[in-house]
Amino acid sequence: MQDEDRTLPAALAAAHAEGFSTDHDGHDFEPYDEFMWSVETLEWWQSWTGNPTAGTAPFRVFGQDGSGGLAAFWIRVPDAPIETQPIVFLGSEGELNVIASNLGDYLWLLANGVGPLETVDGIHRTTTPIPPLTAIAQRYTRTGDTHRATAMVIDAAQAELRALTTLVDTTAR
Repeated sequence: MQDEDRTLPAALAAAHAEGFSTDHDGHDFEPYDEFMWSVETLEWWQSWTGNPTAGTAPFRVFGQDGSGGLAAFWIRVPDAPIETQPIVFLGSEGELNVIASNLGDYLWLLANGVGPLETVDGIHRTTTPIPPLTAIAQRYTRTGDTHRATAMVIDAAQAELRALTTLVDTTAR
């Protein structure tokens, strides 16, 4: 068995270290300290799709909600940096959504006080920006944005949903 690098990108680890998942309302999210092991991800992918021959799971899982749904980078472009890949949610009851189109947008969701899975169920509360997460988003995003609105992040992510749905539909049995 080979060792695999399960280290989260520095920006993701820094954001998750801020404790947003437990310290703010509306966040039902348990971030991992490292990526889920690829063998475990493969077993989950085969079970979730009902396809024991599904092949390598194109995801790097970094957290879950309370029901067992997973948040992950979707490795849509295999040789591209992970920070540029979409971030998705694959729910325990078959829910499917693109949370953010890349890590920078994910950081802006967190900075705006939006939990990663609220984009799936809808934001049913008044959100409040979180200054330490805003500082992280500003530091790690390359756009030079001083702020990126939640609606813009969600709209950009939804552009990826059709391709994700196609992937799941062609893999599931």
